[in-house]
Amino acid sequence: MSELITAELVDLDLSAETKDAAARSLAERMVTSGRVTDLEGFLADIAAREAQMPTGLDGGIGIPHCRSEHVTEPTLAFGRSASGIDFGAPDGPADLIFLIAAPAGGDADHLSILSTLARHLMDETFTGALRSATEPERTAALIRGDEPEAVPETAVPEPAVPEPEVAGPAAEPGPERDAEPQATTDAAPTTPAAAEAPASGAPTEAATDATPDATPAPAAPFRIVAITSCPTGIAHTYMAAESLEKAGQAAGVEVFVETQGSAGFKRLDPQLVADADGVIFAHDVEVREKERFAGKPTVDVGVKAGINRPAELIAEVRQKAAHGEAGAPARAAAPMDKGADAGDGFATRLRKWLMTGVSYMVPFVAAGGLLIALAFAIGGYTINKAPSVAEHFIWTESASWAALLFQIGGVAFGFLVPVLAGFIAYGMADRPGLVPGFVGGAIALTINAGFLGGLIAGLIAGAVVMAIQRVRIPPVLRGIMPVVVIPLISSAIVGFLMFLVIGKPIAALQKGLTDWLSGLTGANAIILGVILGLMMCFDLGGPLNKVAYAFAVGGLANPNEGSLKVMAAVMAAGMVPPLAMALATTVRSRLFTKAERENGKAAWVLGASFITEGAIPFAAADPLRVIPSAMAGGAVTGALSMAFGCTLRAPHGGIFVVPLIGQPLLYLLAIAAGTAVSTALVILLKGLRKPSPTHPAPSPADDEAEVTVAA
Repeated sequence: MSELITAELVDLDLSAETKDAAARSLAERMVTSGRVTDLEGFLADIAAREAQMPTGLDGGIGIPHCRSEHVTEPTLAFGRSASGIDFGAPDGPADLIFLIAAPAGGDADHLSILSTLARHLMDETFTGALRSATEPERTAALIRGDEPEAVPETAVPEPAVPEPEVAGPAAEPGPERDAEPQATTDAAPTTPAAAEAPASGAPTEAATDATPDATPAPAAPFRIVAITSCPTGIAHTYMAAESLEKAGQAAGVEVFVETQGSAGFKRLDPQLVADADGVIFAHDVEVREKERFAGKPTVDVGVKAGINRPAELIAEVRQKAAHGEAGAPARAAAPMDKGADAGDGFATRLRKWLMTGVSYMVPFVAAGGLLIALAFAIGGYTINKAPSVAEHFIWTESASWAALLFQIGGVAFGFLVPVLAGFIAYGMADRPGLVPGFVGGAIALTINAGFLGGLIAGLIAGAVVMAIQRVRIPPVLRGIMPVVVIPLISSAIVGFLMFLVIGKPIAALQKGLTDWLSGLTGANAIILGVILGLMMCFDLGGPLNKVAYAFAVGGLANPNEGSLKVMAAVMAAGMVPPLAMALATTVRSRLFTKAERENGKAAWVLGASFITEGAIPFAAADPLRVIPSAMAGGAVTGALSMAFGCTLRAPHGGIFVVPLIGQPLLYLLAIAAGTAVSTALVILLKGLRKPSPTHPAPSPADDEAEVTVAA
């Protein structure tokens, strides 16, 4: 593997006067060294990145950088300008110019080295050595970390790569180092008190024995967790992390940073996040898994603010914490659990992959299904036979408008299976899985394999991409892997398997399931309604709930009498838990705390809107009484809905789509019956609870009462 920077990539007398000219001059050196294949294409990628955000930094530094398919391997070129070049930094022109080029597929180890360099640009001693350097060879060695004494009269710290302040394995260049900035804090406590405590050892114990009135242990320092990210994830991401960590040390604050860069990212320890006193987001792209930090005092700024004014950000988040300000409340439940641990079993990871696909599919189902349902409400059930509105549309006829809604909804529904497959593959293999996943989902539609075909196509696509990514390839091919090789090979393999190997058996299974749903009558339909009701109410928006919901919306892709009954039963059962909790807090308020009574008011609206998660606060406080009660009511509602023959063409909407429901009055009766059963059971079970001496039963007069959780 070639060196990141060589003497040929160093220009200590850069004569360019503009940032475009500087980029061209340094890029030409990369072309000459064989690192860039297309000069103009590469410069266009640099200009596109520069247009997103200026790359000038305080301290006279310019770091134009991009990821480009025209780069064969990660490369760094360095230029030093005597007059300075404007890269948009607040403090003026830059004299140290680093052109960072990464392949579109970005090798993780090299990107880790680039990120480490970016961190060291925050070190004035390091940049001072670069300004004093006189030989290109020694300058390149200094940047690589091979030359600790590039300038004799300047005391240069440890080599630039790896970082000096962390000893041991954590200092080795690689994605693990950049993904775990908390090692800085672990190795060197950020507060003087923390640093002095372990130094005393055994004599401290003796001193304690001799001095009865020893001072108490110092309070824990203020703790901040932070996320840094930029559009390319190469330089600003890691410089902001370094800046925040150093400012934290100066302020006596513990700062733990998760860098979401090109080399990937490793999640901060969940316990560390839970114990944090505040959060800083310094980012120019969407923070991944942002919900982990919900409910904490948060400062949200661009990544350059993290570099240029970290002390202000730390002071701001401390002020917010002192005033009790909090970020957005945590969501009751997420459609997928992204906080996966490396040790998760296959079943857990499979569930998360499937939930990823379902979560991205649901908006298409909701939009398409509601449009189709509105079309039927306006134009009747024969509107599906209307001609294309592109050829025949009369502005004054309601039938034309109904046909328009139906056809738009049909197009949205057409994306259901490809989106499901594409994002299952995305959950497994990230962005490289999207192309083969979507291709496999489209093939599933072509061969009538339906929902099951899309599900299996997504799993196959993700597995194929993951297998390709494990193959070691020459560096020269890395730049074209994500844009040419992986999509080409994975799509061909997935297409072959879907068309010629497993597609037909899956299509036959899908047809059998559809025929079974069409023939559901009598006891079989009622039993299915009970099962679906139990699933919808068991985890209140969790994985089992989502499986039942996905089963129902999958049937809407090829609607028939049976699948429409299933959709009706699923939505009705899902409305029961929050409605039951709302009713229970109304008729027996003394059994609930003040907070639960307030949640009960919101649960009316959530339940009526088919948001099952509205019951989660109650289940979390008293699961052994709330969940069985909710399941019983859900089972009753599901069974009654199927027995009454209620149908539903809309995948969501709650009571707001009742006019689109077959047998609407009986449907409301089924919901009311299930709600009554759940309410009665939860009141009965809570009434039988014996209050402990330390936790008396809550009453309306006791606003601070606690809920006694069943053991």
